[in-house]
Amino acid sequence: MDTALTGWTRSTFEAAGLEREVWTKGTGPAVIVVHEVPGITPKVQRFAEEVVGCGFTVAMPSLVGTPGQEMSNGYAVRSLLKVCVAREFVSLATNRTSPVIAWLRALARDMHGRAGGKGVGAVGMCFSGGFALGMMVDDIMVAPVLSQPSLPFPVGKKRAADLNLSPDDAAVIAQRAAEGCEVLGLRFTGDKLVGDRFASLRTLLGDAFIAVELPSSKASDHSVLTEQRDEESVQRVLQFFRDKLL
Repeated sequence: MDTALTGWTRSTFEAAGLEREVWTKGTGPAVIVVHEVPGITPKVQRFAEEVVGCGFTVAMPSLVGTPGQEMSNGYAVRSLLKVCVAREFVSLATNRTSPVIAWLRALARDMHGRAGGKGVGAVGMCFSGGFALGMMVDDIMVAPVLSQPSLPFPVGKKRAADLNLSPDDAAVIAQRAAEGCEVLGLRFTGDKLVGDRFASLRTLLGDAFIAVELPSSKASDHSVLTEQRDEESVQRVLQFFRDKLL
């Protein structure tokens, strides 16, 4: 199944007590593309290829699943269960930053050191949707994109509004937003997994939060950039990366 990632270079990256597989491709400033459940599917890869095509070095970490495997209900359930139990993801607790974000921050620093440029961009989707926000603790993160952020899973009102951030990290991120670092967020309005997080993002980030909210046509609308791809939103993200990194 890895053969589906033809043209990508596979490596491993170790930091913050974690070691994960990373697929890289392209030239130019670095963008970290973090997949959704169930993993690096062909549609996630398609989006990442478009980022490469815009003049960026893309790093795709593999956090769960098998790179290149097609989406299926059974595959999604298996990956979701791993997200729920793995220690690197905070799936239910509030006011905590997922430990994997420390690893992603280290990956971003490493990629920036190799690729150069003004800074780094990142996009997360679904369970990883808020990870780019946590990566804003480092000032090299200048183009964070949050697509349908869904952690912690919205069981109850408190979790549905939580941003998967510790209070200390939230304070640093709010300061960066006040200094002008913009954050792009995307969601379908009927997506229950996103909960009330967009309201929390507006409170934390103020005018630095750019919200793209798409009307839902069906209950299953969730993955803005991949499975239920909205072409205008994809182009909005690509332009955001160009504006901030090129």
